[in-house]
Amino acid sequence: MKTKIIIDTDPGQDDAVAILLALASPELDVLGITTLAGNIPLEKTQSNARKICEVAGRKDVKIFAGASRPLVRQLVTAEEVHGDTGLNGYDLPAPEIPLQPQNAIDFIIETLLQEEIGTVTLCTLGPLTNIAMALTREPAIAPRIKQIIMMGGGYFEGGNITPVAEFNIYVDPHAAHVVFNAGLHLTILPLDVTHQVLTTKKRIDAIRQISTRSSEIVAAWLSYYQRHDEAKYGTDGAPLHDPNVIAYLLKPELYSGRHCNVEIEIASDLTMGETVVDWWGVTTRAKNAYYMRDVDADGFFTLLTKRLSHLPS
Repeated sequence: MKTKIIIDTDPGQDDAVAILLALASPELDVLGITTLAGNIPLEKTQSNARKICEVAGRKDVKIFAGASRPLVRQLVTAEEVHGDTGLNGYDLPAPEIPLQPQNAIDFIIETLLQEEIGTVTLCTLGPLTNIAMALTREPAIAPRIKQIIMMGGGYFEGGNITPVAEFNIYVDPHAAHVVFNAGLHLTILPLDVTHQVLTTKKRIDAIRQISTRSSEIVAAWLSYYQRHDEAKYGTDGAPLHDPNVIAYLLKPELYSGRHCNVEIEIASDLTMGETVVDWWGVTTRAKNAYYMRDVDADGFFTLLTKRLSHLPS
């Protein structure tokens, strides 16, 4: 039985690699890709998602556009990381895959109500606006979700957009607050994990040596993408955030963490969007998330490179 997933995303080069990893994995059934504003505005994220599916040779995948802004705050984007297109590094033509006329939030609700209870996993690669809006509009979907596996947050590593906040949560902390308090099975792949998974030259070269058009595109994307964080952190390579969501779904034994309470700060300007992780259980707050802290980085890149080699040449 294939694992049914919906990918919610704001591509982004690292989102693109995550989507390609999912589409290259035969054990996953991608029911649809829902897009929202995050790394770049919605108009570009929905277009990028369609381009990425064409790179994978998967014109059958349905792409939906959702939230164009956060629930409460003004949109914050990250063109300084991803470039003005979100996929700088390799120019792709305008997509031929049509955008679905249905709104992403309606698609999420409809799919969860139609599919058998507990069979659909939501893989979130960006802010949680679409998911929060779906849960608010139709609360009956909450018990039907098998799990949410998300990239977001950071605790031991701190933040990457403020001293304490990670980008995806910071962009829409109020949406994250809704999701984290919905009684769902949550697994978090935070900066504490993704900062261990660096796109070193050796790892990018291994992808390039697959010698397919898709591997050439991925290598070019990552070479562009890493320049910002190499300058920021002084590292060899950049943290490859979003593909960890799909890698965890495929091979959870690469990761370790613990079940604990995680709360989202939505009141303080100073710490807005902070993920407050009760790692040591010092409060009586209910455990609501599986928070990953460590990853086998070499194992991750072995999995990623092998799966990318399965994409059409």
